[in-house]
Amino acid sequence: MGAMEQWPTRSYRITRADLVAYAQASGDPNPIHQDPEVARSVGLPDVIAHGMYTLALAARYVDEQLGEAGRIAELGAKFTRPVVVPEEGTEVEISGAWRDDHTIALTVVCDGRTVLGNPVAVLGG
Repeated sequence: MGAMEQWPTRSYRITRADLVAYAQASGDPNPIHQDPEVARSVGLPDVIAHGMYTLALAARYVDEQLGEAGRIAELGAKFTRPVVVPEEGTEVEISGAWRDDHTIALTVVCDGRTVLGNPVAVLGG
């Protein structure tokens, strides 16, 4: 793969069961990720995915495109919009492009709107 090569867009389904499993694994039991009533009581439209879960999907995407895990040395982004997860689940679309030999610029979108600002993966070794 070379500089400026564009990677295909891939879609990842997020369900509420994923949020429960992520909360248990990460130790983040914040109810805005699992309880619709609590989420709505704080002004959210429904439960939302953990921001780190969304970022983890971006890392998974990079690993899948590279065909190997463990090459990401740095991964960063700003959380620009919540990923709302209705009862039927939602889709997050991720694409990427080589910025240079070690850096991949990512795009992470849900419902046509960017949810991570300037997500970038820097590869080591």
